[in-house]
Amino acid sequence: MNKSERLNDMMLFLNDKNSFNLSDLMDKYNISKSTALRDVSALERIGMPIYTQRGRNGYYGILHNRLLSPIVFNIDEVFALYFSMLTLRAYETTPFHLSVEKLKKKFEKCLSTEKIEMLRKVEKVFSLASIKHSNECPFLNDVLQYAIEEKVCNITYRKKGIEQKYHIQFFNISSAYGQWYATGYNFETKSPQVFRCDKVLGIGESNKFNPKPFSEFMQPADILYKTNGATNFEVEISKKGIDLFYKEHYPSMKLYFKNDKYFIRGFYNIGEEAFISNYFMNYGENILSIKPESLKTLITEKLSALTKYFSKI
Repeated sequence: MNKSERLNDMMLFLNDKNSFNLSDLMDKYNISKSTALRDVSALERIGMPIYTQRGRNGYYGILHNRLLSPIVFNIDEVFALYFSMLTLRAYETTPFHLSVEKLKKKFEKCLSTEKIEMLRKVEKVFSLASIKHSNECPFLNDVLQYAIEEKVCNITYRKKGIEQKYHIQFFNISSAYGQWYATGYNFETKSPQVFRCDKVLGIGESNKFNPKPFSEFMQPADILYKTNGATNFEVEISKKGIDLFYKEHYPSMKLYFKNDKYFIRGFYNIGEEAFISNYFMNYGENILSIKPESLKTLITEKLSALTKYFSKI
């Protein structure tokens, strides 16, 4: 570890501490006392708010109420962070009410003119595929806050044009195709439920139910999502079908490889028949076999209905 790497790591190591001794640095980084002293001086020069408490039991203190100490990123790391940030452009709403354009300006203030020009050129030739939506999610930040605080909330939700109310403990937020989704435990049905965040019309704290430990939601999908009467399936796919699986799949399904064959195994609950048939229709000729026969029937019936529909157009 060279000096710049060591200093960068020291800032992370010391950031959540109120005080430290030279011996802490000497032991962690296997450096001499003189090197530790030089490193402390270097940290002070780059802005870390360190002060010296002298005396028999002296120590180095770090000021309270400080911002995160400046962390040194190399140019590749800056580019990676910059373009990761740009993926949020596809969303009408972003977590913490982030403004991508404001963040871009802050990035550019930290870079030289030469590096800014390089970023702009890369941005022109480096395109990120995304689906743009105009669906605003005014309560996305609230959903996130209730999730991290492990609190139960009551939400007003628009489902099929009708307003409904739920008592929910959110534990997962995800995005797909430009939309934000939140998964939460429904205390009335005693099962997980997925909500589209742009359809949440209102949210507030609920005292009707006690929150569950977050660990209860970190279980395998067949325990967390599977209900009584669920149907297990196994669908063999071609090698080309693997790309389709990785582009879109759900917690209720996994990809397996056995004897040079590829299988999607999983389950679907009662009421999810339309969802599962629509999903596997996208694989087309990349499906080689289907179990059970009832799933094959669902797919063929859906195809038959579509054929009749298009024949009438």
